[in-house]
Amino acid sequence: MKLEVVRARAERFGGIVEVARPRALLHVDREMMRELGQPPSALWDSPAPADAPLVAPTEVHLVLSRRCAAGCTGCYVDATPQGPALSLEQARLVLDELAAMGVFHVALGGGEALELDYLFEVAAHARSVGITPNLTTSGLGLGAPQAARCRVFGQINVSVDGVGEGYRSARGFDGFAHAERALRLLRAVKQEVGVNCVVSRSSFDGLEEVARLVRTLRLNELELLRFKPVGRGARLDQELTPDQARRIYPLARRLMLRHRIRVKLDCSFAPMVFWHRPSARAAAFWGVQGCVAGDVLAAVAPEGDLLGCSFAGPAEADARVPGAIRAAWPGGFSSFRGFVRSAPEPCKSCEYLRLCRGGCRAVAAAHGAFSAPDPGCPRVQEWTARSAAEQKADTFALPVVRG
Repeated sequence: MKLEVVRARAERFGGIVEVARPRALLHVDREMMRELGQPPSALWDSPAPADAPLVAPTEVHLVLSRRCAAGCTGCYVDATPQGPALSLEQARLVLDELAAMGVFHVALGGGEALELDYLFEVAAHARSVGITPNLTTSGLGLGAPQAARCRVFGQINVSVDGVGEGYRSARGFDGFAHAERALRLLRAVKQEVGVNCVVSRSSFDGLEEVARLVRTLRLNELELLRFKPVGRGARLDQELTPDQARRIYPLARRLMLRHRIRVKLDCSFAPMVFWHRPSARAAAFWGVQGCVAGDVLAAVAPEGDLLGCSFAGPAEADARVPGAIRAAWPGGFSSFRGFVRSAPEPCKSCEYLRLCRGGCRAVAAAHGAFSAPDPGCPRVQEWTARSAAEQKADTFALPVVRG
C-alpha cells in the first residue's frame, strides 16, 4: 500500500510522517524517509541519543481561554465566564512559531473555545500555516450554523462524562441533551467526531452507556481521560479506586470489541495498563505511552505560559514572545524529561519505566511531590503496602538475646 504523505519532519532517528489513510503520525527510520522521497537531514549525521527529545512536539494543547459559562464542578482550568484568554493576534503568533518548528497538530480548547468569537479564525490560520486544528468542546449552545463551520477542524471531541443522570452527576448540571444534540449536528457535517469521557470514581460504571452512545451515533472514537485532582477537581474525591484502576484496561478492551468502536486511553492511564504486563505490540496497538510532556506534547496557557502539560509543571517561557518557544524547547522541561534517569523505586526497577515514565506528573504533584511515582499506579500501591508491612514487622520484632 502506497502511503499518502501529508507532511513530514526529520528527526535524529529518521523522521515523523503524517499520512492521510490511515490517518496517523508514523515514526520511521532514515531508510524509510528516503523511500518516501524525503530529503536527507543534517540530524542524521550523528548517532541518535536514546533519551534525546524530539526536535519539536508533535502536538500542542493551545488552551485558548479559561472562559466558560457552564461552571462544571470538576473543571481542570477553573474556568469562569470572565476568565482570561489569548487574543486572536497572540494565537496567530503562537501558531506561526509552532508551524516553523514543524508541529503537526494543535488541540484547541478551554474553557469553552466556542464562546470565543474568533475561534474559527484561529482554526483557519492554523490550516493556512500547515497545522491541523483539533477541537475539544462541551457542545453547549452549538447550533447548525456553527456546526457547519466546524468542517475547518480535524478531530472534534465533545465532552460527555456520562449519559443522562450520569452526565448531571459528573458535571453538576443537566447538559446531556445539549451534548448529544451537538454530536448529532457535528456528525452530520463530518466523520471525525468523537467523545471525550473523564473516567472518575462515580462515572466508571457508566462507561458502557457512553460506549453505546458512540456506536449509536457512528462516532469515530471514544477517548477515556483519567480524572485528575487539579483545578476545581482538587476539591472532589473522585480519583479511581484501586479496584477500578486495575479494571480500566480490560474494560476498555471489552468496550472496543463489544461495540466495535475505537477506544483510546490518555497517557495518564499508562500505569494501569502496564500493571497488566501487555506485550510491546499490544501497547503499541493501544497507543499507550506514559507522560509525554516536554517530548511529544507541550501546552500553551491563556496567560501565555509554555508548559510541558496543560495540567502541571513549571512555565518554561512566555509563548507570546516571538522565538520563545523555539528557544525553550531543546533544553527545557527538565522536570518532565529527567524522571526516567532519576526514577525512585518502584519505578526504577520496573521493566516498563521507559514507556510509562512514572505515570502522571499532575496526579503526583497533586499528592505532594511532582517527581514521585504516580500514586494511582497499582504497582506503586502494592509496593507501598509491602514496604509499610515490612516496616511494621521490623518495628515489632523482638530483640534476640544471646547468652
